[in-house]
Amino acid sequence: MSLNRPIRVLIAKPGLDGHDRGAKVIARALRDAGMEVVYTGLRQTPEMIADAALQEDVDVVGLSILSGAHLALVPRVRELLNANGMGDLALIVGGIIPEDDKPALLAAGVQAIFTPGANTEDIARTIHEIVDGKAAPA
Repeated sequence: MSLNRPIRVLIAKPGLDGHDRGAKVIARALRDAGMEVVYTGLRQTPEMIADAALQEDVDVVGLSILSGAHLALVPRVRELLNANGMGDLALIVGGIIPEDDKPALLAAGVQAIFTPGANTEDIARTIHEIVDGKAAPA
């Protein structure tokens, strides 16, 4: 789906994680890459994230999770996106994600997973590839 406008990305911090420096760095990097970014702030519920994605008409939802609750929160966000007619919306995750948990997240509909130290240019490029339909889930 090639767009004739900037890619719109929602960055959200689900759960009780109170650390958002990484999410803010990513938000700034994506803005610098020409994307429109909506940052929802800390301690968002999956319902709040899905509602914001719908209201903001975004192309991508990026979840930043450092709390270890990714196996509970990410599938719930995908479930709510699907229920709101946004099943084709790209969902990416960043944070402390153990290798053993990645297959479950991919099976839950995550299209890309970034761990600490990921290059922001790689993240922006991956988002472009996903939205432009050039990348398969990875």
